[in-house]
Amino acid sequence: MSTMDTELFDEALTGADCWVRTADGPRRRLPARQWLGMADADFANRYADTALTCCCDGPTIDIGCGPGRLVAALLRRGVVALGVDISPMAVEVSRFRGAPALRRDLFGPLPGSGRWAYAILADGNIGIGGDPIRILTRAKNLLARDGVAIVEFARPGTGMVTRTIRLETRTRAGEWFPWARVGIDLVDEVAAAAELRVLATANVYGRHIAWLHRGETPTPRTPPR
Repeated sequence: MSTMDTELFDEALTGADCWVRTADGPRRRLPARQWLGMADADFANRYADTALTCCCDGPTIDIGCGPGRLVAALLRRGVVALGVDISPMAVEVSRFRGAPALRRDLFGPLPGSGRWAYAILADGNIGIGGDPIRILTRAKNLLARDGVAIVEFARPGTGMVTRTIRLETRTRAGEWFPWARVGIDLVDEVAAAAELRVLATANVYGRHIAWLHRGETPTPRTPPR
């Protein structure tokens, strides 16, 4: 299986304890409460989420939206937004909170291709499929000519690493699938490979965000500080 086990991910969104394990052994808890945008989310993550969305002033697509917290935040500001995810529960939760979302293959046909002003890859979603260049290229192709991809990277020094991982609950383990991590210090290299230009980067309480422009002559934008 080459994609995430959505059944276990769906369980995590309904409150089950869930972990991500790498093939070489270590595991970490899946941050489902953070992705749900729970009221007890810490200040740093709330501020980073604001940074991810505050520059969006036109139609925005959230690629791998999870339970839709960023789409919901955009809608509260009156910004047209759409989430896309392969998880049925994520899409259901998004729609329950009033955030439009589609259950679709991220690499299959999507509405508005080539017309979105912004495309978001948050929460490490640059690692989807284990191929960061492919997912960045997908984001670029969804954008309008001078659109901007807003991408969350890993900390400096991470490198560009693809690992095999799986989801685990207390009673079950899912199948292995590839996932990548890319350090923010490689942003120029991976952006160029996807034919994007780096507008700006920011370290927001330990979360690393880059604004990547599709056009040949980017218009300067001011990222959050």
